Amino acid sequence: MQYTYYGHSCFSVVINGKQLLFDPFITYNELAAGIDINSIKADYILVSHGHSDHIADCIAIATRTGAKVITNWEIHEWLNKNGLTNTHPMNTGGTWDFGDFRVRCTVAQHSSGLPDGSYGGNPMGFIIYSDAGNFYYAGDTALTLDMQLIPRWAKLNFAVLPIGDNFTMNASDALVCAEMIQCQQVIGVHYDTFGYIKIDHQAAQEVFTRGGKKLHLVGIGDSITI
Repeated sequence: MQYTYYGHSCFSVVINGKQLLFDPFITYNELAAGIDINSIKADYILVSHGHSDHIADCIAIATRTGAKVITNWEIHEWLNKNGLTNTHPMNTGGTWDFGDFRVRCTVAQHSSGLPDGSYGGNPMGFIIYSDAGNFYYAGDTALTLDMQLIPRWAKLNFAVLPIGDNFTMNASDALVCAEMIQCQQVIGVHYDTFGYIKIDHQAAQEVFTRGGKKLHLVGIGDSITI
């Protein structure tokens, strides 16, 4: 699977020729100034929660590409009210088969409010299943014992975990998460964008190395095959 990083918690994964874009926040991210959102392809957009640093570019990209947005019920309703109707509502614990891939929504321990101040519903993570492999995106979350359930549901090729601390897990908690979900390959997100979440890259990677796992810190605009 090809993973491309667009900064903060925004990334895409190509599965069976389909582009899955997650938590689009590019325009207002100074670190992603080199990314042209009009060049980003998307067949599906998955939104983990309503905070602006995860949804700011959702309507613009979905309108341009025609992508179907997969998110929780409250964000689905908010998008519909804002003119975007190609949406699929889900909620924690639910699964759905989209043909080229299947989604399970998982618990994320966080908060969720939409850019206009309205209620954003429950934050979520996603397990993505496909014949190309499986991966877990935790969304914004604390470390939680619910993560121990994930190996019951999927054998993961990789996981995308927040590591920036302050609002979410830090690298040490992300390593514990990786142990719980039985995953060797982790891609870090939700770091460096703001002063509150700047990290020491080398120290974060050393945490994972000492734990016998690999942490990938992908450059903004770069892609890896994993």
